[in-house]
Amino acid sequence: MSEEIRFETKITNAKAILEKLMDPTLAMDESVKAYEQGMSELKMAEKMLEQAQLQIQIIKNQDQ
Repeated sequence: MSEEIRFETKITNAKAILEKLMDPTLAMDESVKAYEQGMSELKMAEKMLEQAQLQIQIIKNQDQ
């Protein structure tokens, strides 16, 4: 079963991870794992944003 990945979901996930990282009681190894997850979420969101920008540019070029 394939789950649709949304830009907003990626940003929400990254924010949740950031909140987790703000916890001073979080162990170092958990912090590193959370950081890696957060960066992965942000990179995926960035790629999605770039694709959307490309699609918009293509549409603009077709209208000219």
